[in-house]
Amino acid sequence: MADTIDERAQDIARIAEQNDAFRCKRPGGGQGKWVYTQAVHAEGSDFVLACVAAVAAYDDFTEENDPYGTHEMGFMEVSGKKVWWRIDLYDRAYEGGSPEATSLAETRRVLTILFPSDY
Repeated sequence: MADTIDERAQDIARIAEQNDAFRCKRPGGGQGKWVYTQAVHAEGSDFVLACVAAVAAYDDFTEENDPYGTHEMGFMEVSGKKVWWRIDLYDRAYEGGSPEATSLAETRRVLTILFPSDY
């Protein structure tokens, strides 16, 4: 990661851009997968699809809910239920954290959709 404050800020902005692109299924988001918990799955396919659409449309990032500025987690309501989503950054083999979070070649994203009770 970065050595100076300016470089760190650039890395944070790059990660946020990559996370947004991945979440919105746009180019520049790198590789990865979307998953959801058993509890979300139990709500049925219509609910899961509504969650996926809501995650892709999410843009309610504030200092309070995104203190690091990386756009890695969101909180919303879908069909009257509180739903969270989170993006974690892994190495290429999904065995540990990414060795270089800003590198699309070295990083794989996993976006998890869950209920607060699943956390």
